Amino acid sequence: MTLKEAEQKIGLTVVTAKEHTSREITGGYSSDLLSDVLANASEGNIWITMQSHLNIVAVAVMKGISAIIIVNGRKPDEQTISKANQEKMPIMLSTLPAFEVIGRLYSAGVRGIR
Repeated sequence: MTLKEAEQKIGLTVVTAKEHTSREITGGYSSDLLSDVLANASEGNIWITMQSHLNIVAVAVMKGISAIIIVNGRKPDEQTISKANQEKMPIMLSTLPAFEVIGRLYSAGVRGIR
């Protein structure tokens, strides 16, 4: 599944790096602890989190994450948006809680274990 397909199926709003939504999603990972994502997420994963600060971009880039989904209606600040665009890292938003977003991704075929 591509990020664009996830955007349409889940009802996400893309706020950064819109030109990179053709990326493939290889799996999913959910965590709000940056150290946990660094230790356990895999390249190509879509990352579901409630965190919206600048450091999420650095972690996502280091791990080769395909995109970040920020849940619960949270929004990144302008500095985070600017850095994500600079790094070509799509950030997608959802008003839904993480549990619901994960369930919808799973129903669409995205798995957490390869």
